[in-house]
Amino acid sequence: MRYVSTRGASPALPFCDILLGGLAPDGGLYLPETYPRVSPADLTAWRTLSYADLAFEILSRFIDDIPPADLKALIDTTYTAETYRFVAHPGEAATDITPLYWLEPGKFALLSLSNGPTLAFKDMAMQWLGNLFEYVLEARDEQLNILGATSGDTGSAAEYAMRGKARVKVFMLSPHGRMSAFQRAQMYSLTDANIFNLAVTGMFDDAQDVVKAVSNDAVFKARHRIGAVNSINWARVLAQIVYYFKGYFAATRTNDEALSFCVPSGNFGNICAGHIARQMGLPIDRLILATNENDVLDEFFKTGIYRPRKTAETRVTSSPSMDISKASNFERFIFDLVGRDAEKVRALWAEVDKGGAFDLSGTPEFARCAAEFGFISGSSTHADRIATLRAVRERHGVTIDPHTADGVKVAESLRETLKTPVVVLETAQAVKFADTLREALGMEPERPAELAGLEDLPQRSEIIAPSAEAIKAYLSARI
Repeated sequence: MRYVSTRGASPALPFCDILLGGLAPDGGLYLPETYPRVSPADLTAWRTLSYADLAFEILSRFIDDIPPADLKALIDTTYTAETYRFVAHPGEAATDITPLYWLEPGKFALLSLSNGPTLAFKDMAMQWLGNLFEYVLEARDEQLNILGATSGDTGSAAEYAMRGKARVKVFMLSPHGRMSAFQRAQMYSLTDANIFNLAVTGMFDDAQDVVKAVSNDAVFKARHRIGAVNSINWARVLAQIVYYFKGYFAATRTNDEALSFCVPSGNFGNICAGHIARQMGLPIDRLILATNENDVLDEFFKTGIYRPRKTAETRVTSSPSMDISKASNFERFIFDLVGRDAEKVRALWAEVDKGGAFDLSGTPEFARCAAEFGFISGSSTHADRIATLRAVRERHGVTIDPHTADGVKVAESLRETLKTPVVVLETAQAVKFADTLREALGMEPERPAELAGLEDLPQRSEIIAPSAEAIKAYLSARI
């Protein structure tokens, strides 16, 4: 299995080579040359597998440059009940690290993905990525300096996965003052010598732009061994494919049944994994993209116009991990949408990179979004989130977080158009967004005992301008 860039000007490479680099040298994102297909027989054989065994079956179809026994050991080490601690919801099975629970039996469900160390779905991929980095760097006797940007959950998931690893340093950019108090405390309270937190004076998009600018400086990137853990790194998206299969098996009885998934979306990585699972042959009817007030992606799927907002236009909301106006992984989907025409992708992103937009409305490509790839979308507001948090608690006795509430609201608004049951991907545990939970429910969300008093711990971070040159200087002084 070899991987190609969405912009077509970089050589095809094996998995371990693209793992450590993140962005392709031409500025594009890596995807496999072809998606492996799964058969009905595969689905039948996989239906009763444990999460780790299912992960091996799927990931081994994309990775052929790690010996199968080693790959299996990495996966088995990652996906354990000790790492993904069970958190009870009504109807959950305590033995499953990604339990599915029905709000309406047979019709409407939540897939719980937030049982990892940082209580967010990002742990599902990031814990594996940490073990994978360590394995490949040890085999190659190399060091890696990870530069990432976070709107809230990616940063803590990456830092908890990489903390204390001898061959890795993590430099994580986050928007100064824009995350929840719990999210800040999770990151900034870490004291590991290989973790560096940088609070950027701007929005997430500014931080993400800086990471891309540094990564596009090929000389600097090579000299300082810069890698990525954001979902621009293919391995992140790859690992997330697994839980679509696991969720499908949990929600259906036979492989003749179809299912729809609703995904709260910011950087498009989570739903991109669902798109790939669908391309592999998983019986997904609709992929429902849910945004908050930052509705760039919803606008595209409704109109065909992709118009990233300026920093000043990006709204600060009560689902802050989705306060994103430039969705990095969207380029992967557009690559598939335009028939893998890298020249066309380069032309479209030349406009985006100049601060512009592109318009596919009225084109055969745009018609494929729903007709061929199954995408529909909707958006949610603060008032919607508050109402949804209350309704889910009152009707079902379940406390969800604001981002999951965006997903529930959008899914419910589109249910009359759906022909299948729908599963909403839960993104985080409610304790990460306590202020909004207090407003909605008038109560303190529950938290694991070991995280009591987290916000009271000493915190360390450095405030820095959203400048590629400032970040390069900071990195150069510490690598």
